[in-house]
Amino acid sequence: MLLYELATKVLYLNGELSTLDLSNHLRLSLAVAQEIFWFLRREQLCEVTGMVGSIHRLTCSTKGRERALQLLEVNHYAGPAPVSLEDYTEQVRAQAITGKDVTPSDMTRAFAEMVLQPDVLPKLGAAIQSGRAIFLYGPTGTGKTSVAERLGEVFGEHQVWIPHAVEVDGDIVSVYDPVVHSAMETPPPSGTDRRWELCRRPKLVVGGELTMDMLDLGFNAATKFYSAPVQMKANNGVLIIDDFGRQRMRPTELLDRWVVPLDRRIDFLTLRSGKKIEVPFDVMVVFATNLNPAEVVEAAFLRRIQTKIKLDPVSREAFHEIFRRVCAKNQLEYQSSVVDSVIAALEEAGEPLRPCYPRDLVNQVCWAAKYESQTPRLDIPSLQRALSSYFLA
Repeated sequence: MLLYELATKVLYLNGELSTLDLSNHLRLSLAVAQEIFWFLRREQLCEVTGMVGSIHRLTCSTKGRERALQLLEVNHYAGPAPVSLEDYTEQVRAQAITGKDVTPSDMTRAFAEMVLQPDVLPKLGAAIQSGRAIFLYGPTGTGKTSVAERLGEVFGEHQVWIPHAVEVDGDIVSVYDPVVHSAMETPPPSGTDRRWELCRRPKLVVGGELTMDMLDLGFNAATKFYSAPVQMKANNGVLIIDDFGRQRMRPTELLDRWVVPLDRRIDFLTLRSGKKIEVPFDVMVVFATNLNPAEVVEAAFLRRIQTKIKLDPVSREAFHEIFRRVCAKNQLEYQSSVVDSVIAALEEAGEPLRPCYPRDLVNQVCWAAKYESQTPRLDIPSLQRALSSYFLA
């Protein structure tokens, strides 16, 4: 019955469609669309306006328009046909992020553009292999966010199926989000269920804007259907909580909310009716913060996050290497002596060698050159000006 009701709304909102159009809109096979058409015709909910070959063209009848308006009072969802919660749960578990083998070569590939301390990559690799939550901490500018975002690239070659929507007791939960989910450019194999999109494993980043409301089903009073919470959109992938400890809610609220999901790999979401539904929680959560973890969360919760990796300022050699790579990316000539002068200036000012400085200072040089209609050059005068603009006097 859900498909017939959805088709009635789609037909009403689009004015006139062929059964092939209906098939594509609902992401169902043409045979199923034809079956829906014959049902709507028997119930006098549609009228045939013509044919193109063996394909009917149809529009809502008067009775169909009345029925569509009634259905739109229930909800305005008129997208691809939803899958059942049971099918969704089974698919998420089938493509779980846990149990996926991660090798040193996978890590080297994913982090090839980053310069990390020798002991960091093995720790990250072991953490990813576990599929459990990770705590990245350390001073600002040491690459925590960049490392967290790169974790998603480890699974770059893995593909997962994401449903457009899930149906739960007549309610619709929209899951697929083109902002979060990167659909594969190549078409899926013929005969696949088009209600699912073949995507790269999700990588979702949330920061200070995260609120408790974003961790539960979001009901839209206008459209009258739900949007999935961030952890459900990130299922089978990575969820990065950036700037942890600076959210609008207290850290303990977030951690209390996720004690069961992090341990048992299941989550409970609440419908408007008050009914709770169980959904998979197959997410590798990465907490990134420049605060002291011991001051942000209790020791009991820190024990649940078994991997804690501190990212510190880098050595002089690593700082030179980062500068060299940034120069190559910006088509600038790298000069070791010039970088030595930057290091000397930073040390004199009591500034640690943060990995973000080469990129930020080169950006300053390039912006100034573009403003003055000159070719950017990495020399001591340009970097001195960059340093004076970048740091407070």
